Amino acid sequence: MVVTCTAFGINGIDGYRVEVEAAMSVGMPLIDMVGLPDTAVKESRDRVRSALSNCGFPLPSSHFVINLAPADIKKEGPIYDLPITVNLLRLAGHLRCDVSDCGFIGELSLSGELRSVNGVLPMVITAKEAGIRQMFVPYPNAQEAAVVEGIRVYPVKNIKQLKAHLEGRKKIPPAAPAEENKISSSTFVPDFAQVKGQLEVKRALEIAAAGGHNILLIGPPGSGKSMLAKRVPSILPDMTFDEMIETTKIHSISGMLQGGGLIRTRPFRAPHHTVTPVGLGGGGTGSIRPGEVSLAHHGVLFLDELPEFSRTALEVLRQPIEDSVITISRSGQKCTYPCSIMVIAAMNPCPCGYFGDPTHTCTCSEVKIRRYLSRVSGPLLDRFDIHVEVPPVAFGELRGKQTGEPSAAIRERVDRARKLQQRRYAGSGTTCNAKINAGQFDRYCVIDKEAEATLKTAFESLGFTARAYDRVLKVARTIADLDGEEVIRAHHMLEAVQFRSLDRKYWSQT
Repeated sequence: MVVTCTAFGINGIDGYRVEVEAAMSVGMPLIDMVGLPDTAVKESRDRVRSALSNCGFPLPSSHFVINLAPADIKKEGPIYDLPITVNLLRLAGHLRCDVSDCGFIGELSLSGELRSVNGVLPMVITAKEAGIRQMFVPYPNAQEAAVVEGIRVYPVKNIKQLKAHLEGRKKIPPAAPAEENKISSSTFVPDFAQVKGQLEVKRALEIAAAGGHNILLIGPPGSGKSMLAKRVPSILPDMTFDEMIETTKIHSISGMLQGGGLIRTRPFRAPHHTVTPVGLGGGGTGSIRPGEVSLAHHGVLFLDELPEFSRTALEVLRQPIEDSVITISRSGQKCTYPCSIMVIAAMNPCPCGYFGDPTHTCTCSEVKIRRYLSRVSGPLLDRFDIHVEVPPVAFGELRGKQTGEPSAAIRERVDRARKLQQRRYAGSGTTCNAKINAGQFDRYCVIDKEAEATLKTAFESLGFTARAYDRVLKVARTIADLDGEEVIRAHHMLEAVQFRSLDRKYWSQT
């Protein structure tokens, strides 16, 4: 006799269907697992046998074979405990029901309780696409799974509860999606109104947010680089539903989804400079997991003290920044994770931090400064669209009673610019100005003669690379959008060039 039920696995950020087959025959009383299971899956036989015994459903002294199809894809993790349990209950005669339209996900404890697992959301999305009408998931994962419309999600606490539901004796109420979390009025929310001075830097961050540009902040310690960066999410546009789903899927796979439900605010990830290349880009010795660049998908990746990051970790960023995806290859495995991110980096101009500061004396030698700055490679530096100097804030500005412009006002301008870009690039696959490809410049970055002369002068005098040329055009496009103009004018180009020249200033002085 052979019985089957449906389970699911994870590959990258997408789920795939797994048919769990079980057969019972006369022979040695053991459970064999086939279908390319990893160690965690093989251990399911001991967890399942113990859970069934402790719940009063002992297995007969027979030989059971469990097959996980397709057999050419490696199965990972304890997520197959529940479907294996359902099949064994049916083979042993403890459960008689039709499960053809059901899917099962869950890890078992030895007592028969279900424990939460990672990656439930992408698996439930795949289940809906496959025509599954009922999904049985661990109780802690139910609200996460319930955001998928068109499929009934049942939160299961233990084997006995599941058996009673399937037999129609006591139904489990379907789960409802989590309500949107309301921020308490007492919670401190970073806002640009709390920033004293720094008008030029706030302008640069507004441009970066409006066009999705990467930005590098250069300034002495205490000038407010980190404080400014933490306020950028407050001026970014609201996430679309598709962006929420994609972001939530990544956090679900990583086991970082707290409280269930959709992630509705743009992520802000700020890894420490001791992060490894694997921690930043993703990977791992066992199963491949997303790194910080993917966890920041549709949000902000903040790299404080940029030169302190290891060279190998920083070079991991080059492909993700350029392509908005990162591909991780391991022996027998290959995963591609999305990472459409806005990168904000902050650094001091020298090891002591006071090179070029009018109020402090720099104690670094020229050699030390060169060595410090050379930690950031030229190709990586070119991938930052905007470079801006963050000067120290004067005492008078700190003590001033006047508050800065609130984030809400800045966000309105950013939203208007983003809507212009959405209409302009509709159907092209481009989402914002920072993502314009080489074939779109002539069509979307139309400049007048004065702006072209300005760009030519800057290109020749500052020694821009071809990539820097592209970045300046993209930033100028965003500045024009903030002004509501379709043609890029000379003053737009001048401002864009200004935000590209700071690296040349520091590098040329050393």
